[in-house]
Amino acid sequence: MQEIARQHKGFVSEVIYCSSHDGIFLTYYSSECEVSFCGHGTIACMYNLVKNTETLLACSEIPIHTNKKGVLTVYNRIEEQDAVFISAPKPNYISTSLKPNDLIGPLSLERGDISNELPVDFIDAGLRTLLVPLRSTAKLIEIFPNEADLKQFCLQNGIDIIVVFSMNAVDKNHIAHTRVFAPKFGYLEDPATGSGNSAFGYYMLKHKLWNGSLCSVEQGGNDRVFNVVKLHFQNDNMLFGGRATTRIDGFYYY
Repeated sequence: MQEIARQHKGFVSEVIYCSSHDGIFLTYYSSECEVSFCGHGTIACMYNLVKNTETLLACSEIPIHTNKKGVLTVYNRIEEQDAVFISAPKPNYISTSLKPNDLIGPLSLERGDISNELPVDFIDAGLRTLLVPLRSTAKLIEIFPNEADLKQFCLQNGIDIIVVFSMNAVDKNHIAHTRVFAPKFGYLEDPATGSGNSAFGYYMLKHKLWNGSLCSVEQGGNDRVFNVVKLHFQNDNMLFGGRATTRIDGFYYY
C-alpha cells in the first residue's frame, strides 16, 4: 500500500484503500506514510461507493471501520443534498505553548497578520491540527509557505496539519475560509480537508463562533477554485460532508 501511494506522489494527496468483506474497511496512505485519518478521501470513497451501490443507496446510515480511528458513521444524504456526511472522531483538545510569533516564520507571515482576537489552538479530530486565525482573508488566500521549513516545524512540534483560517469568507454564504497545510504527509497543501475542518468546527464551538447548525466552509488559495466542506454538529457528533467528482475510473494493475 505504501509503495502504491508513493507512486502517486504529486497526483493525489492520499490513496484510500477500501475493502468490503464483512463490512466496509478504510485504510489511508500518503506518499510518505500511513495516515491516521483522511476526511476528504473518506467523502470521495463513500460518496462514490454509496451512489453506485444499490444496497448502500437504500441505507440512511452506514458504519465504516477505519484502521486507526475505529468505527465511524456515514450518513447518506445523496437524495436530499447530493452529499454524504461522515462522523468525525471525537476531539482531543491538546495544550500548546506556541505563540503567534512562533508561527510567523514557518507560515511565511508578517507581524500583525495573526489575529489577536482569537487564540491559536491545537485540536485532534482525526489528525493533530494546529489552528491559526488570520486578520485578513486576502492575506490568507495569498500566503505560500516553504514546504521544507514548514515540515520541519510540524515534525518538531508534533503537528499533523495546520489550519489557517479567517472568519470572513469570500462568499458570504460560507461561515469561514480555511487553508490546510500538511507537509508532514509529502505535500504542502490539502485542497479539501474533512479532518482539518472538523477540528475547525470544534474550535468554533469551543470559542462560541458557531451554534452547530449546518454551515459551509470554503477552502483554498488563489491558485484554485475554492472547495466547499459542509459541517453540522448534531447528537454530540461533528459531521463533515460533501460530494465527489470522478476524474479517472478504471483498474489498477500492480
